[in-house]
Amino acid sequence: MPKVAYNEEEKVRVREKLLSSALELMSKQGIRRTTVEQIYRSAGISRTFFYSFFPTKEDLVVEMFYLQQPRIISYAKSLMEDRSLTWKEGIERFLHDCCYGEKNGIAVMTIDEQQQLFRRLSKQSYEIFRQRQRELFGRLLECFGIVPERRRVELFINVSLSVMVLRKSVPEMMPMLVPEALDETVDFQIKAIVSGLEKMRE
Repeated sequence: MPKVAYNEEEKVRVREKLLSSALELMSKQGIRRTTVEQIYRSAGISRTFFYSFFPTKEDLVVEMFYLQQPRIISYAKSLMEDRSLTWKEGIERFLHDCCYGEKNGIAVMTIDEQQQLFRRLSKQSYEIFRQRQRELFGRLLECFGIVPERRRVELFINVSLSVMVLRKSVPEMMPMLVPEALDETVDFQIKAIVSGLEKMRE
């Protein structure tokens, strides 16, 4: 039976547990397939108490992505500092692990999940989300030794998310593409992205 009363310190811990549980569940099974019930049960609280932290599932999703951002930066830095990897290999591994996020604890949205989140966010929340997104990808470029000029950041966002979304969308949402060639397609696009980043670095 869920606890009835919580002090402020306990509430902070419950909120952190909800976010970490959401990230774990959503990275493995996707945002759409992860239910609010799965999340609040993993934290041992009631549905009503869950909604005192997050008015909607979408509010939780946004906060979950903010939680994930420093972890992604830390992972990118660790790859760049790994002396067994070349610069290219480090970035290729980073992008590959993001594309196959369910195997690596990284949540990535599908096309329909992006559309649903966009429809539910207020204009202000959307602008904050986009700003945080630009900051994340700018810091990633810095990790890769590239000056994060605005146009570079925007291009990096588009090409990176494109390959991640592609990988998540075939064949369910993009049935005209060939699923048998998906892994090879992802590898091809990652190499093209890294080649473009190398030119920026020069």
